[in-house]
Amino acid sequence: MNYIGLSTCDTANGPGVRVSLFCSGCTLHCKGCFNEESWDFCAGRPFTDETLKTLLDALEEPFVDGLSLLGGDPMEEANQPEVLRIVKAVRERFGRSKTVWLWTGRKYEKVADSPIFDYVDTVVDGPFIEHLKVKEKGCWFGSSNQRVIPLRDVRQSA
Repeated sequence: MNYIGLSTCDTANGPGVRVSLFCSGCTLHCKGCFNEESWDFCAGRPFTDETLKTLLDALEEPFVDGLSLLGGDPMEEANQPEVLRIVKAVRERFGRSKTVWLWTGRKYEKVADSPIFDYVDTVVDGPFIEHLKVKEKGCWFGSSNQRVIPLRDVRQSA
């Protein structure tokens, strides 16, 4: 998997201060996407063991609330093995002390059987639809059809 960006101090993508990883690759190509450069699976750099170490070390900071996985789309089939490795590593090192948020252009119901979601606290789902674009600041989604779905309680009780 390639990634197009890694921010170790992000306040725009999820609650609090976060480490945000922008995965490369998206086949949805939503009109008006704010991150078209991430559609290409070859964009950016390869995600390596060293990148994972950087990400995990950044999460060690006590002021960092958690990890945000965005794209592109972390739920692209080609990205899922590496995304699973990342979320497992976060849980192994931090337990539930750091939150994991994941954005996908797919409806949660279509990808819910992925083991990735055993490690995710919140998913923001659905394709970006340009004419439904949200103009207010502070939303965790780009268009009003998208949903913020808390998973921790739902999946732990299942």
